[in-house]
Amino acid sequence: MPRTGRPRKENAKRTSITVRLPDSLHKVLNEYAAKHNMSMTEVALQSLEEFLSKKK
Repeated sequence: MPRTGRPRKENAKRTSITVRLPDSLHKVLNEYAAKHNMSMTEVALQSLEEFLSKKK
């Protein structure tokens, strides 16, 4: 029987984490994402990538 549902993406993100934020940081993140037409996930991913690339 063929598999149903959404086809898998080649470069799909398969791991997730949960982060608890203070209300003040969540508000700033949400405002930044809205201002730059991004999701909060996109902002978090780009921020982590930039932070970690500087730590090498």
